[in-house]
Amino acid sequence: MTARILIIAGSDSGGGAGIQADIKTVTMLGGHAMTAITAITAQNTLGVQAVHPVPTDIVLAQIDSVVSDIGVDAVKIGMIGSAQTANAVADRLTSMFSREPIPIIFDPVMIASSGSVLADPDTIAAFARLMRIATLVTPNLPELAALSGEAAVRALGPAVLIKGGHAEGPRVTDRLVTDAGETLWTNPRIETRHAHGTGCTLASGIATGLAQGMSLDAAIARAIAFVRAALAQPPGLGAGHGPMGHALGVSPFDQLRDRTCPA
Repeated sequence: MTARILIIAGSDSGGGAGIQADIKTVTMLGGHAMTAITAITAQNTLGVQAVHPVPTDIVLAQIDSVVSDIGVDAVKIGMIGSAQTANAVADRLTSMFSREPIPIIFDPVMIASSGSVLADPDTIAAFARLMRIATLVTPNLPELAALSGEAAVRALGPAVLIKGGHAEGPRVTDRLVTDAGETLWTNPRIETRHAHGTGCTLASGIATGLAQGMSLDAAIARAIAFVRAALAQPPGLGAGHGPMGHALGVSPFDQLRDRTCPA
């Protein structure tokens, strides 16, 4: 059966991040993407011009609709829209999957690539509810600091993949921390301004891999490879932080082979 991934996240009108990047990623990696949209944004490569949160009851209705009919093998959570929605989603996913847990990947989106704020302090505080039910949390370095650090996240229970793209230097190291220890992936930095949506893409790629039965390490390795392949050939759109090239033009499995280097 095709892996079914429920994406709970905001819409990016520019198509580079959010729900749009999530759908592209899941599709390219062989899964079926379903969505519960939490916010509608007016944005392009230059920034976010407006944000309209979707009412919490409509977010929950989207979740209920797809789960009741199609079913779900993994959940990816991105931009959540509001503290009320964060708490409600945590409650709903807990009630749905407490008996038969499925992988839940939480990408704690706070700031867009352009620097626009996508989560207020109350919403960030509510992230703790989502982290408690998550299998994996995928913060970048600024997001990890806003969440009070690695120890604070791990104390809530999930594994954490600390993305190293915001660190300085010619190489990027992503570090997975679980109860079993640490795993590192280190790769040469790809210098480009067309990197909008890397976090969304990575988290959705991991969710797809787990839904397909891959181990956590294998799902992360493939997702990193997919992000790097997309970064390597962007379409060159927009005057600012442009989208990556999700549509690689050939079989994604051919493109992704041997693209990552475990440290």
